[in-house]
Amino acid sequence: MNAPRRRPEELRSHQWYGTDGLRTFSHRARTRQLGYLPEEHLGKPVIAVLNTWSDINPCHVHLRDRAQAVKRGVWQAGGFPLEFPVSTLSETFQKPTPMLYRNLLALETEELLRSYPVDGAVLMGGCDKSTPALLMGAASAGLPAVFVPAGPMLPGHWRGEVLGSGTDMWKYWDDRRAGLIGDCELAELESGLARSPGHCMTMGTASTLTAAAEALGMTVPGASSIPAVDSAHERMAARAGRCAVELVHRGLGVGEILTREAFEDAVTTVLGLGGSTNAVIHLIAMAGRAGVRLTLDDFDRVARTVPVLANVRPGGQRYLMEDFHFAGGLPGFLSRITDLLHLDRPTVCHDTLREQLAGARVHDDDVIRRRDNPVADEGGVAVLRGNLCPDGAVIKHIAAEPRLLRHTGPAVVFDDYRTMQRTIDDPALGVTADSVLVLRGAGPKGGPGMPEYGMLPIPDHLLRQGVRDMVRISDARMSGTSYGTCVLHVAPESYVGGPLALVRTGDPVTLDVAARTLRLEVDDEELARRRARWTPPPARYERGYGALYSEQITQADTGCDFEFLARPGTVPDPYAG
Repeated sequence: MNAPRRRPEELRSHQWYGTDGLRTFSHRARTRQLGYLPEEHLGKPVIAVLNTWSDINPCHVHLRDRAQAVKRGVWQAGGFPLEFPVSTLSETFQKPTPMLYRNLLALETEELLRSYPVDGAVLMGGCDKSTPALLMGAASAGLPAVFVPAGPMLPGHWRGEVLGSGTDMWKYWDDRRAGLIGDCELAELESGLARSPGHCMTMGTASTLTAAAEALGMTVPGASSIPAVDSAHERMAARAGRCAVELVHRGLGVGEILTREAFEDAVTTVLGLGGSTNAVIHLIAMAGRAGVRLTLDDFDRVARTVPVLANVRPGGQRYLMEDFHFAGGLPGFLSRITDLLHLDRPTVCHDTLREQLAGARVHDDDVIRRRDNPVADEGGVAVLRGNLCPDGAVIKHIAAEPRLLRHTGPAVVFDDYRTMQRTIDDPALGVTADSVLVLRGAGPKGGPGMPEYGMLPIPDHLLRQGVRDMVRISDARMSGTSYGTCVLHVAPESYVGGPLALVRTGDPVTLDVAARTLRLEVDDEELARRRARWTPPPARYERGYGALYSEQITQADTGCDFEFLARPGTVPDPYAG
């Protein structure tokens, strides 16, 4: 790790600051205008600190302070930090879904890193879409970069129970609908569910993707599970700043970290953690930006080889991310599956993953299980195929009721989410526990943006009867904190004429997770007649970003990236003279 210092003229920022010309004079003069002395920045690696902080993003509300720690680390290592505010993707508040804007942040990240006089970057995020967006943009830009995860919030508490954000929100909301709790209890839950800055402390999408970033080699070791308000989180941020400077001196760009082997290890990690189904879409998109072809088949292949060892909710039975962290965190987890990993690839802090995991230990065998006592025998996500999803669909089967993993039932079809919300509790629909709830119009184009609508609510009359799970199918996504027998990401989506558009209420649908199949039990001739009568829906947007999104977005099985960003090709560095 003791790489030789780069000479000033070898730095990318030298093009802006070190040559002889009018533009260079202007760049230096404007830097003096900012209040910096020449000796503070000239000839030093310039590190962009990309910060997704905002007042309306509770997952990132502490990152304004953490940016100062990152800068401290950059200064200590002999670099020059510059903080850039970038789009904040708040999972809670941004509508119709922050997934609509993931690619916008990725584009912003790429172009900021390319167009400014920076030699490397620290990427600060953690809420669901910010992690893949920042890494996608950094991969396209290609500069040295380190990712700083926002960290999980503290566990929730309510009347002697430890609560998991998201997961217990769904549970207790259903309890209210079933008449088991009232408004007073719900008001207490509002104040007890989310107690501090940080992202969800279950193994939801945020924790899954920050773990994937660490498995890829893009973070300080152990960074992904440090609680957001722990002092160790500030120390990690400072170390990340130092690491970014060292990466510049080593000349190690993102492309040398994000290799095929790194993505295979990230897939193994996500599946062994029992992580979010959203990671399938995001890892495919991230890999594509790094020039690596990752497919649904890769996930299904790996899922059959790796057990689930993280006993963290919602896939596990009991624990939350703080428990996981103090049980050994991701280094401890990875130490139990080293035979499934590529140990000789580089990471941002070490020459090899093998070196990074040296000394990693597990301190609680119930939180991070041994291989001979897994939470589940195979990875937590299954990929389905069949005439209802010719390009694939996914299900987090470890979070479903086992009795439903092989099931045939009559479809009850909803054309859009609002209609479903308005009518789901209507007894006239005739929904029973054996029904298969089908939502369409919720995919990448149809949603728009593929919202997290996939955990369709169970009708309240069934909740009162004690029914807590049903087979549910959609072209939507599902929160990583959710649970249930939910088939997601059906591709192609109904909005573009995928088979989901042809389903009618009463049609029998068969789910067989063991066989990895999802079928509409209607003969091909009848489906052909229905297809001939199908007409495309009207455009969601006539102008603006939404129109660009609709024109460029790819389907779920290929990562929901923009076609013009995902395509191969080079982009030249700007001329700074």
